[in-house]
Amino acid sequence: MYAVIRTGGKQYRVAPGDVLKIETAAANQDGQIEFSEVLAFSGETGSVVKPGAAKVLASVEGEGRGDKILVFHYKRKKQYKKLQGHRQNFTQIRIQEIQIDGNSYRAQ
Repeated sequence: MYAVIRTGGKQYRVAPGDVLKIETAAANQDGQIEFSEVLAFSGETGSVVKPGAAKVLASVEGEGRGDKILVFHYKRKKQYKKLQGHRQNFTQIRIQEIQIDGNSYRAQ
């Protein structure tokens, strides 16, 4: 059983108990995040439905920065080189519960 959610301009396939690194997201004071944009849901093998009223609840496990990515600009024959680094911020979350049409699916 899983759901597909959209956050930070990306789509993620999540199931209860999964740990994800997503774009930086603001959490409630109790460390919970609620994703209300659920694109698809599968309760059993082979069936995928578009849910009417669904949300995914997650708890924040930590925040951090990803690995450094080097961006190198180069123009041949012109002695032009530019090296730049980038580290993307992320929030690590654990999926606690998927609620769909009055039913609740939790991690075991």
